[in-house]
Amino acid sequence: MTDDKADGLSYRDAGVDIDAGNALVDRIKPLVQATRRPEVLAGIGGFGGLFQLGQRFRDPVLVSGTDGVGTKLLLARQLDRHDSIGIDLVAMCVNDILVCGAEPLFFLDYFACGRLDVETATRVVAGIADGCRQAGCALIGGETAEMPGMYSDGEYDLAGFAVGAVERDRLIDGSAIDSDCVLIGLPASGPHSNGYSLIRKIIELSGARLDDELGEGNLGDALLAPTRIYARTVLELIERFDIRGMAHITGGGLTENIIRVVPDHLGIDIDPRAWPRPPVFDWLAENGKVSDAEMRRTFNLGIGYVLICPEPQAQTVIDSLEEPAWVIGQVREAGSGERVSYGA
Repeated sequence: MTDDKADGLSYRDAGVDIDAGNALVDRIKPLVQATRRPEVLAGIGGFGGLFQLGQRFRDPVLVSGTDGVGTKLLLARQLDRHDSIGIDLVAMCVNDILVCGAEPLFFLDYFACGRLDVETATRVVAGIADGCRQAGCALIGGETAEMPGMYSDGEYDLAGFAVGAVERDRLIDGSAIDSDCVLIGLPASGPHSNGYSLIRKIIELSGARLDDELGEGNLGDALLAPTRIYARTVLELIERFDIRGMAHITGGGLTENIIRVVPDHLGIDIDPRAWPRPPVFDWLAENGKVSDAEMRRTFNLGIGYVLICPEPQAQTVIDSLEEPAWVIGQVREAGSGERVSYGA
């Protein structure tokens, strides 16, 4: 008789290491625990994450969002920097739901790879946990999928899922925006997580190296700077001021994102001289010979998040912040021309 255990195939033989997955869960448990909120009812390891809204909200609207970090992952892998890409993942999701005025409550992640490297995966999840702490939300679950044949060794991909809540009568949907409102720009930390296919093409065609000097650091530092999370700052502002609309500047850049929250009969004028443009965007424009119009519809150009409020409040809003912010434009009647225009 043959010994089935000795001669038969195992999941490990097919390229999936269950023991490595269990080791990862053990490594990340304290990271997840550090993001816990009182409303979380169960720890990591269950079939579903449990979160209780309780009595904190009178008439809550749940707001959800999902995103990834795109081909920025390829630069992270090239430089073997996996510690902050998880912050990008959280930021891209929670900044989106924040636009509605929602407080981020909890987050789930999806990590897919060809072969699970426990050390790399732990570094990624540590970044996700860091991002959740910055956003004030709990990391309540996730999925690690080892898929040999789908991804090569060393490759991985990420997706994130955020859920927040806002009182129905505090929902911010842009409907109260009028032509007396102005745009306030909050600074970005870099390109955030958008435009990286173009960025990588510029690097390839220009022959640049990621360790080339740029500003006070190098090109790699500027491109891998984690996406800024605006949750704590913005949640405080919407409690104190008449913020009528907000925009997270992601794919589509300044040109396409702000106008999404502005009523159809209105347009916006943006003054690109109103804020200092970080050196990385000048580098990209010059080395890629990218037109102003293309830069504006691809990148944030140093403005990661926009608040729209009545003009008389704008300076008070800016003065309340512990960081630079700028009035970057004006809402206007749309007329018959383009809804988005730029000053000289």
